[in-house]
Amino acid sequence: MSQAFAGRRVLVVEDESLVAMLLETILEDMGCVPVGPAATVDEGLQMANDGEPIDAALLDVNVAGRQVFPIAEALRARGVPFVFSTGYGEGGLPDEWRGLPTLQKPFTEAAVRDALMKAMGMADV
Repeated sequence: MSQAFAGRRVLVVEDESLVAMLLETILEDMGCVPVGPAATVDEGLQMANDGEPIDAALLDVNVAGRQVFPIAEALRARGVPFVFSTGYGEGGLPDEWRGLPTLQKPFTEAAVRDALMKAMGMADV
């Protein structure tokens, strides 16, 4: 467990329950507190806007057939860093969202940790 992540609250937006459970386990192993998971864009938007403290977020780009970008906008407005996860890699993102930390599915625990560290502006621990 990394002390750098101890107690960090990470919102998970993922519609595939097995992937969501995997992410929760990875986050817990890193010392994070998973928030969610949200399985729809509306649910994720509600969690992003309800005022709960969120330190970062993992956002599946395609959630139940809808694009996750409204949640990304809400988090950006709050100054919350986030990581996109997609089967298409960064190339599958619209131009305005490229260059942000992106996880290619399937991902490893190390990839999740590295992407969150990059998003949160943390040096390698």
